[in-house]
Amino acid sequence: MSYPTVTAAALTAPLTFAGIVEQLRDTFRAFPDCRKPGNNTRYTLEDAGLSAFSVFFMQCASFLEYQRRMVENQERSNAQTLFGVHAIPCDNQIRHLLDSVPPAAVAPAYRYLFNGLQQNGYLDTWRVHDYGYLLALDGTQHFSSSHIHCEQCLTKTHHNGTVTYSHQVLTPVLTAPDKPQVIPLPPEFISRQDGQTKQDCEINAAKRWLAQWGADYIPLGITFLGMICIVTSPFAKPSWTLAHSSFSTANPLPTRPAILILPPTAQSHPHDAAALSRRA
Repeated sequence: MSYPTVTAAALTAPLTFAGIVEQLRDTFRAFPDCRKPGNNTRYTLEDAGLSAFSVFFMQCASFLEYQRRMVENQERSNAQTLFGVHAIPCDNQIRHLLDSVPPAAVAPAYRYLFNGLQQNGYLDTWRVHDYGYLLALDGTQHFSSSHIHCEQCLTKTHHNGTVTYSHQVLTPVLTAPDKPQVIPLPPEFISRQDGQTKQDCEINAAKRWLAQWGADYIPLGITFLGMICIVTSPFAKPSWTLAHSSFSTANPLPTRPAILILPPTAQSHPHDAAALSRRA
């Protein structure tokens, strides 16, 4: 299934909060709806997506519940005025609406944010001398249980016969020395692929991410930061090939992409990893 791309006007417009919310609305509106058509549909995919985004933006788990109470008492809420949510769904309703949405459907929002930062010159401050942009590739686990599981779960069987189910994701980010923030790029979920019998792994996810997004970012001048499993030849070789194929003879590659191996202590701290690369 294809998803709408970001319009040229949106890519060149100044990056504002209102513009971000509108782009998110367009992205969420295009989400596939798993519900059967009917006249009693109360919540839209837009409201579900914007409600979920508002929780992350406000960094408050009880934000939506408080907003529903505001609507009951004052007939309006911050979720409506700030994020344009018309009807505020509860947590379970958000999960029901969004769980079936493929991660690729969110990609236009990532592209809009990245291009907005680039067009407004913000990314210039993230370029590191001799290294270009530092792109950290690292996997993380965002769910684990010995009982709750689904078809997308990774499994680990222990010596005592018990099984741990988990969800993992590769989270590429741009980082820079002395910057506490990172710029997130489209993630790649580590889950069994269609037609595969073996479990997925971080290195395979990195290869998929490179095939999908490498042509967008490598031409900018990228130094990959990663653990030893990421920078072994199955990943490194395609990155060199892609980098050279992205440029013609008339437009040569200004700086060849490099790959730095980071020690385990830098794995959980991308900005510390950037400082380490500066000293390398």
